[in-house]
Amino acid sequence: MATAAAASASEAEAEPKAGPKAEGEEAEAKEARTRRKVLSRAVAAATYKTVGPEWDQQEEGVSESDGDEEYAMASSAESSPGEYEWEYDEEEKNQLEIERLEEQLSINVYDYNCHVDLIRLLRLEGELTKVRMARQKMSEIFPLTEELWLEWLHDEISMALDGLDREHVYDLFEKAVKDYICPNIWLEYGQYSVGGIGQKGGLEKVRSVFERALSSVGLHMTKGLAIWEAYREFESAIVEAARPIAGFLSPFDREQTFDSQLEKVHSLFRRQLAIPLYDMEATFAEYEEWSEDPIPESVIQNYNKALQQLEKYKPYEETLLQAEAPRLAEYQAYIDFEMKIGDPARIQLIFERALVENCLVPDLWIRYSQYLDRQLKVKDLVLSVHSRAVRNCPWTVALWSRYLLAMERHGVEHRVISVTFEKALSAGFIQATDYVEIWQAYLDYLRRRVDFKQDSSKELEELRSAFARALEYLKQEVEERFSESGDPSCLIMQNWARIEVNVFDTLSVSSPFEGPLSDSVTEAESGSQARLCNNMQKARELWDSIMTKGNAKYANMWLEYYNLERAHGDTQHCRKALHRAVQCTSDYPEHVCEVLLTMERTEGTLEDWDIAVQKTETRLARVNEQRIKAAEKEAALAQQEEEKVEQRKRARAEKKALKKKKKTRGSDKSRADEDDEKEWGDDAEEQPSKRRRVENSVPPAGEAELGPEADPGLSGSSAPAAAEPPSEQKEQRAAARRRDVPRVLHDSSKDGVTVFVSNLPYGLREPAATLRPLFEACGDVVEVRPIFSNRGDFRGYCYVEFKEEAVALRALELDRQTVEGRPMFVSPCVDKSKNPDFKVFRYSTALEKHKLFVSGLPFSCTKEELEEICKAHGTVKDIRLVTNRAGKPKGLAYVEYENESQASQAVLKMDGMTIKENVIKVAISNPPQRKAPEKPEARKAPGVAVVPRQIYGARGKGRTQLSLLPRALQRPSATAAQAENGPAPPPAATEVPKMSNADFAKLLLRK
Repeated sequence: MATAAAASASEAEAEPKAGPKAEGEEAEAKEARTRRKVLSRAVAAATYKTVGPEWDQQEEGVSESDGDEEYAMASSAESSPGEYEWEYDEEEKNQLEIERLEEQLSINVYDYNCHVDLIRLLRLEGELTKVRMARQKMSEIFPLTEELWLEWLHDEISMALDGLDREHVYDLFEKAVKDYICPNIWLEYGQYSVGGIGQKGGLEKVRSVFERALSSVGLHMTKGLAIWEAYREFESAIVEAARPIAGFLSPFDREQTFDSQLEKVHSLFRRQLAIPLYDMEATFAEYEEWSEDPIPESVIQNYNKALQQLEKYKPYEETLLQAEAPRLAEYQAYIDFEMKIGDPARIQLIFERALVENCLVPDLWIRYSQYLDRQLKVKDLVLSVHSRAVRNCPWTVALWSRYLLAMERHGVEHRVISVTFEKALSAGFIQATDYVEIWQAYLDYLRRRVDFKQDSSKELEELRSAFARALEYLKQEVEERFSESGDPSCLIMQNWARIEVNVFDTLSVSSPFEGPLSDSVTEAESGSQARLCNNMQKARELWDSIMTKGNAKYANMWLEYYNLERAHGDTQHCRKALHRAVQCTSDYPEHVCEVLLTMERTEGTLEDWDIAVQKTETRLARVNEQRIKAAEKEAALAQQEEEKVEQRKRARAEKKALKKKKKTRGSDKSRADEDDEKEWGDDAEEQPSKRRRVENSVPPAGEAELGPEADPGLSGSSAPAAAEPPSEQKEQRAAARRRDVPRVLHDSSKDGVTVFVSNLPYGLREPAATLRPLFEACGDVVEVRPIFSNRGDFRGYCYVEFKEEAVALRALELDRQTVEGRPMFVSPCVDKSKNPDFKVFRYSTALEKHKLFVSGLPFSCTKEELEEICKAHGTVKDIRLVTNRAGKPKGLAYVEYENESQASQAVLKMDGMTIKENVIKVAISNPPQRKAPEKPEARKAPGVAVVPRQIYGARGKGRTQLSLLPRALQRPSATAAQAENGPAPPPAATEVPKMSNADFAKLLLRK
């Protein structure tokens, strides 16, 4: 009766007092009334069960199923998609799309967007059984977001009919709270469990759910308050329901029921007030109003302490509230702050909060798992986080390796670890080296399981078979996909060889026994030594295989083999290995020869020494001969290149001479015409000599301004043959004006407010007028200063000065903007003489796993066309088509996706695709490292031939010393290439051929 009155009172309070409300507010109010009604009735059932038969439940008309029906109605009303009227063609279209998505998932089960679209369409069509199966498959592969879980839970709650269905929903809630930390899912879990309070163990189930929710999200400063209030409201409702009959109970029963329930509410208030949460003041005021007794001093002290802690946390919380998702930098700062304080529960909470929005950031998962591995070391928690990490970022090999180590560290069964390793192999790594790394981690684990003191064991055989399988896998699977094995140095095979040597190495120990047992011990030693030799034979076979894979030319590989023989083999095999190394090594043969001679000097006989000396001398002579031939070949190629250059120069000179002859013939003809005119009695006065106009020359300012009515005596009696077009005259006048403008040197003190603009069209008539509007969009422009040549031609670059440095920084965003068909380069104004290492390149040169490099594109492919193709595989953030300096496409592009998973899927789908009859290649963006130019000091290595100073004179080659030898006759010094090992042969002396005066005259006439 009291409960019914309280419920009706709460409903009356929830009614709107005056005026209409928005539809959303009405729906929320209706939902809140329904949930309070469910809570009050369920609490009445719990009170009946707690207090006893004195509380007549039937009088109130409460049944155990009322809570379920009411909650199901609320959930159904909240999540029901409504009744839609679909036409037949729309349904058919949806069915075809469902079939397409199912087929695509059968090909690639890791397509996240396909799973989401399939669930949406099946739910729209009302295929409840198929929806459940689709959700189940997706949850096995990917962790689901809060929205997907809530939608799934509401659908299952609306279909729950009996106790078995309720248990199924409970299991679903347990899966949902394990993916991410979601306060809303915990709140739904607690409220749904209240509906089953009438069942056996229902009250304990509700309290257990709420206690776990507090452990998980109770410290959440912004969303934890809802969990505390829901739990406290549940316990308070039980108190209020039991209060009317408390006076009829015996003192013992009252203490066992009513007073203990009252203490539960007090405990919840005290626990909540000791934690820094938002809106703590309202909770404290509510406690003061609710409590009949004064609040204890200890509670007030804890409350004040929590308020002080809240002030420390508020800046970080407010930063998160103001920032936009995913807020990774803000979360990182918050994590650093919590790590300094050192509270494990709060550190775990902030990591979980950060991962909700940054679940695809592998570095965050690595940092979280590393903290758990080194600090908390709780088995269930550690393994759970590692499992979630590889589900969120399956393409990151470091997460899989750490997962295997954690499982081994916490004693997980070998079968489970092997299954996890197989999952890692099918995760779809994006580099060949990733597969080598995961195989190395698994092989290390198998090696640690082997007891090498035993002659043979199951673990040892499993390790050997794993090594063989790893080599076969890298050869077939990895090479077929990446065109490389990822292990060019054969590290896995080297480790196998070392392990094979160490298998019986522990058995070959000296015997400490003497007397009658010595014979048997000696026999055991002989047997172990024999087994050791047999095992070394396996190691030698492995090293032979390593050398046949292209490693025989490297000295370090032979020395590694030699050291292995030195430690576990014998002198004969050491000598044999070094003899082979001398014959095969091509990078450092001198070093290998030195090792062989050193060994023979200390251990060999005279015959061995003679053989070693003979082989090393023969080999080094052959190496020097090869180096000389290589140097001669290189010199011949250089000579051929020089001859080609000379031929091109001669061809250009001949072409110039031909043009000169044509001009000379024209001038001779004009002179003949003038002579004819003089013969016919023309004016016999001497005319001023005419200047021959040089092509592209600019006339003096006075002559340029002469009009058609100028005195003909200034330029001769005859008029010009053809008048220049007006546009050319304007250009020449503008060039003349620019030529006369005094040059202004750049002020380096204004570099902070100046940008350097280059790659502009040379034919830009008014650069300042053209560029000023572009840069004024960024802010106030002080000056646009284009650079002109001595003839007044624009040189294609300029300086733009602004009033403020912030405006100059904004102007850098105009980089690569097109100006009259050419991309304009905008860079900071930096003096490279003072900063020689400064380079302007706005794009990353490191590995970017979320970005793709596309090559082989047709030149006609546009950015929009490529984006249309790429967005089918994920969210495209940016596309950059690579062009040359003239703005023409080069057939290359960079495509940036939202995360690494989408990029890896795009590589699998797009590599080898045909676009406009062009087969494109797609790979993860990993530009090759550019070799940094060597500094002069670094190039002066010991043993390198240095050009003597006498070639340049007594003071060296100075800037004022001019060479009187024409450049066409100069020859570079053909010094032999310096060998990597040993001295280089002396450079051959080259003599410059002597030239006569006639030779010099011919050379000058060619120009």
